[in-house]
Amino acid sequence: LVLKMALDEAGAFAAHVRPGVDHHAVLKQKAVEYLKRHMVVIKLYRPDGREVLRAVAPGFETVEARLTAYPHLFASGDSIRHSSAFIQQRVLMHVLLPLSDRDGGRAGYFEGVYRVDDETIANIRNDVLGALALVVLVTLATTVALYPVIVSLNRRLIQYAKDLLKGNIELMQVLGSAVAMRDSDTGTHNHRVTLYAVRLAEAVGLDRARMRRLIAGAFLHDVGKIGVSDTILLKRGRHSEEETRIMRTHVPLGVEILSKSEWLQHAREVVECHHERYDGTGYPRGLAGEAIPLNARIFTIADVFDALVSRRSYKEPFGFDDAMGMQARERGLHFDPTLLDAFTRIAPAVYAEIHATDETTLKQALDKLVESYFS
Repeated sequence: LVLKMALDEAGAFAAHVRPGVDHHAVLKQKAVEYLKRHMVVIKLYRPDGREVLRAVAPGFETVEARLTAYPHLFASGDSIRHSSAFIQQRVLMHVLLPLSDRDGGRAGYFEGVYRVDDETIANIRNDVLGALALVVLVTLATTVALYPVIVSLNRRLIQYAKDLLKGNIELMQVLGSAVAMRDSDTGTHNHRVTLYAVRLAEAVGLDRARMRRLIAGAFLHDVGKIGVSDTILLKRGRHSEEETRIMRTHVPLGVEILSKSEWLQHAREVVECHHERYDGTGYPRGLAGEAIPLNARIFTIADVFDALVSRRSYKEPFGFDDAMGMQARERGLHFDPTLLDAFTRIAPAVYAEIHATDETTLKQALDKLVESYFS
């Protein structure tokens, strides 16, 4: 808008220039008149760039000095050069435009600095504020109209996400408990071993993301046993070499089952590695030390402990002290020494809390734990 006003005024003054006619005095007088309006600097140049007229409004000598300090780049064509500045609390527009003679040739150049008066600035400001107010009003009205819809959609989305998470967790629990019941009369083994593992993980400061993977792995650690026959799975006494080989296939089978679900992949590190031993003599990969995933090392301690103190089809339960002694003898062999030491410190309390608890109470404790780490 300011550029248009500047060009209109510059064009009006340039109209008084008659190419080929020397009327310097007349142009000087016109320049004085225009300086009383909006122009504060007026200059005329010959086609070769030599200055032939200069007029500066009082008080704007510094502005004119700035123009003189920089060399002019006169355009060879009909292009107009312009720039704006905010000087002495005023908006100024600098323009440089070519002048043509009657034959269309180059007659010279006009240079001017246009000052925007206070009233025009106020009008521009009011127009901008009005446009801004309209934008804000429309935005506010749109927000008011859409807010209930967005809130409703957001609530539905959150509910769908909760339902999906709940369904995945229930699938994980049901699948894990179904497999666990093949080893015992109930699925409480999965409940207990998950709680033991979580208590140990909390004691060593496991982060929430790993904790979620640990819980999933604890539920599904023996999911591959679904493919092992009852004859071998529930056999009393020692397995033969061939039966042991078949029994160990539950690990790769469990990994294969998990591969069918992206969500269940969280459980993989426990399912695949909970039979590895710290000294590297475990299976299926013979991993040793910290090459075994941390969650698998944590879970192994909890799983073996619960197996020792629980009744199985092939054994009677050991007492707490006997079980702890047996695990201590495997320190650095079967179990991570640091993790086993941490479990030894908390074992009396967690054993008293978990071991003799009925299935309903265990499930309630487990549901609360899952809620705290997955929601």
